[in-house]
Amino acid sequence: MSARNGFVLLVALSALMFLGACGNNGGQAIGTAPPSGAFSQSSLNGAYVFSASGEDSGGAPYAMAGTLTANGSGGITGGAVDINDLQATPVANTAVNNNSVYTIGADGRGTITIGVANNPLTGNISFDFVLQDSSHGLITGFDDNYSGSGTIDLQSSSPTPTGTYAFSLSGAEVVSSTSLADVATVGNFTVGAGNAIGGLIDLNINGVTGSGYADETVSGGTLTLGPTSTPATTLPTTSSLGTLTFDAIAIDPNHLKFIEMDSGLNLSGDAYSQTAATIPDGNLAFTLSGFTSGGDEVAGGIMMASGGTISASSIEDFNEDGGTQASTFTAPQLFSGTYAPGSADPANSGRNVIDLSGFTGGLTELAAYPSTGGVLLLEIDGTGGLILGAGYTQSSTAFAATEGYGLNLSGQNASAGAEVDDIAEFTAASSGSTITGVIDENSPAVGPNEGITLSGTYVSPDSNGRGQISATAGNSSNSTVNGGFDLTFYTVDGTTFPFIESDADGQTATGVFVEQNPTDSGSAAAKPAGAKAHSLVVTSHVFRPHVLKNHILKSNVR
Repeated sequence: MSARNGFVLLVALSALMFLGACGNNGGQAIGTAPPSGAFSQSSLNGAYVFSASGEDSGGAPYAMAGTLTANGSGGITGGAVDINDLQATPVANTAVNNNSVYTIGADGRGTITIGVANNPLTGNISFDFVLQDSSHGLITGFDDNYSGSGTIDLQSSSPTPTGTYAFSLSGAEVVSSTSLADVATVGNFTVGAGNAIGGLIDLNINGVTGSGYADETVSGGTLTLGPTSTPATTLPTTSSLGTLTFDAIAIDPNHLKFIEMDSGLNLSGDAYSQTAATIPDGNLAFTLSGFTSGGDEVAGGIMMASGGTISASSIEDFNEDGGTQASTFTAPQLFSGTYAPGSADPANSGRNVIDLSGFTGGLTELAAYPSTGGVLLLEIDGTGGLILGAGYTQSSTAFAATEGYGLNLSGQNASAGAEVDDIAEFTAASSGSTITGVIDENSPAVGPNEGITLSGTYVSPDSNGRGQISATAGNSSNSTVNGGFDLTFYTVDGTTFPFIESDADGQTATGVFVEQNPTDSGSAAAKPAGAKAHSLVVTSHVFRPHVLKNHILKSNVR
């Protein structure tokens, strides 16, 4: 649905989509998400924090983050949004119109239409989403003007950040009227007196981490919670980016959303409480995305860490430009490595350095920051690549059949030359290893498509927790970009499964699917850090900017 349509039409179409979600799309019945009960309008009730980042119709990166208040019956009664599109001036704290609406079908898929007075992406904001439970969902921008992926999370009452946090941010910088540089960063900070913050930061700008951008000390920063009309969270750096200014929005005391609000730079991502300084022993299920000199790249696998050593039995899957795989599903690549706190860091700084051997794709060194949201990873080897991702402590290799799962996929399609974002809901059958469900897809190349039949097969995880899904989406009459996918996934805790796209159909993508529970009320305030998988997966992806369809505003050049 285009945001260029009038709001009245959007409300009417949203109602029709809700009827379709509860009934059928194209002749396919959309069932009730297992294990019991069904999602409904009441599944969203309270204050939520949402974020999304991706690509607009002009080929430029954008990011948005904000809050909304859902009334449990399809209405949105308040909130505020920050939007930073690199073809426009950033907009901070624009109010959510109280005529904004949402819909939810029985399978947990739904839509959100947010009316705002000042939207550089044009008109209203439209999201498509799928819920894990009432406190967490996966979303995509669902509009002709933009596509992108993110999350929506129930906000705890008056969250107050304290202690140390690790962060992972990505985005792009305007370097001329027609060119961009990718930027990604990981680091940490400690909240001190007067909300002063200081810590460490690693920056990778367009594949280069030299000139002191790795392992840089941050001091003199400030944490100020928003959304606010004058964003004031600052991270001073000595890099070419200078001091970074963000709006920081707290989901709960352990999880913050960050969005850059400087003109010409739009970093966004997450900060999670950091309760341990070193990488935990055990298996880490990881996914990575970005680019090397060879093109767009995604990788995933199981990193087996213990006492500073990464076992030579660690496994990797790799996909470059959606056509070059270094492994097959039955024979993943093996790699090894070592890790230790960085030699230039003070004791217990929370920064580790991972040195890799035999890792396909040329990646040899990562900065790693443990957190309650996973071990946050960034390439720092200076070989011209920019790879960002995370590893998650594996506590289970289980994958339950007869359950409902919500999925988000985000990546780049080489043939379309554009971003692709998917939301899906599927059920894994207990016999026959089949999956059935529905997928909604958006890409600036073709626009939004909703209610596409999804069907395929799955391979249960092996002893390492590595499984596969192979699915088709719709038929020749559907205006989809990918038509289906092969996904290699990795179990984290039996309910959360990060994955990479592992076929040769010209698409590089990562994502996550999560087991649904419609009956879980999911109070954010009642969940301690790590109690559920809601904050585990960093959905932001990094892909080399493709050809811009419109010129960047020259006033945005930094």
